[in-house]
Amino acid sequence: MPTYEYECESCGERHEAVQRFSDAPLTDCPRCGGPLRRVFSSVGIVFKGSGFYKTDSRPTGTPSSATPASGATPSPAKEPTPAAATPSGGATSGD
Repeated sequence: MPTYEYECESCGERHEAVQRFSDAPLTDCPRCGGPLRRVFSSVGIVFKGSGFYKTDSRPTGTPSSATPASGATPSPAKEPTPAAATPSGGATSGD
């Protein structure tokens, strides 16, 4: 449950209250009975950029970088093997 901070408009006293989202805001100061207003402050932590959500992660099995590690030499590219040769006289025209 979130903690809300209230300030009395009469005496200036600040109060904290742990409330549900569905609870009505406090209206009366517990010290002097004056009207309260909710105080909004900046958040304590902010996540910016990518990488903080499940949808931002890479699929498993992919390398972490495209460049090889330092000191490692890339392996030479292998040439594709030629396709198996088929006899040229064995095709039929579908009579």
